[in-house]
Amino acid sequence: MTDFVTGVTFGGDVWTPSYVTDINQKTCIGCGRCFKVCPRDVFDLVDKYDVLDAADIDDEFEDEDDSSMVMSIKNALDCIGCEACSKVCPKDCFTHQHKAAA
Repeated sequence: MTDFVTGVTFGGDVWTPSYVTDINQKTCIGCGRCFKVCPRDVFDLVDKYDVLDAADIDDEFEDEDDSSMVMSIKNALDCIGCEACSKVCPKDCFTHQHKAAA
C-alpha cells in the first residue's frame, strides 16, 4: 500500500490532497473560472492556437464565440491539491493525482 501526502483540517479530519497534473485543452473553453479560484497562481490563459494542433481544433470548437484562449498549467509545483479548479470547471478538464509520501 502506498502512503500519500496527507493534511489535517482545522477540525482534525485527515484528507489527501490531489494535485493537478493535466488540463484537457481540447475541451477547455477558456472561461477562467479555475484561474480565478486558484489561491496559488498555478494557471495561465494562453492562445489555443499556440498549444493545439490544427487537427485538434474541430469545426465545433472553431464556431464557438470565445476569445480563442485555453487554460494551461503555469506553475504545477505551487499546486496545494485543493481541487478547487475541478470543482468550478464546467467542462471537467482537469486530471489530479495524489503524491506519494517521501
